[in-house]
Amino acid sequence: MKAHWILPNGSTITAEVREGQNLMEAAVAHNVPRVIGECGGSLSCATCHVYVAPDWAAKTGAVGDFEDAMLDVAEAERQPTSRLSCQVKMSPDLDGLTLIVPA
Repeated sequence: MKAHWILPNGSTITAEVREGQNLMEAAVAHNVPRVIGECGGSLSCATCHVYVAPDWAAKTGAVGDFEDAMLDVAEAERQPTSRLSCQVKMSPDLDGLTLIVPA
C-alpha cells in the first residue's frame, strides 16, 4: 500500500506502508521532512501533525478527544483536515492516501 506526502515546496514523497503501520512511523522511516514524531506516537507532542487531503479525510476516521486537544497546540495552524499522523493507521481503504505536510 502506498502513501503520498506533499511537502511545503510542492514536491511529493511516495512510500510503501505496511498494513497497520501508523503514518508517523512511515513518514519517519522514509525521511519525510517536518514529520518528527518526537514522542514516538504517544500523543504528547503533535510533531507529526499533517493535513489529510480533503478527498481522503472521511476515510481516516474520527479525531479522538486527546488527539483533538493535541491538535490545538500543534506548531502549524490547525485546519479542518488536521490529524496527528501517529493516529492514522494504514489499511487497504487508505491505499493511495495523500497527506500534506504543513509549512
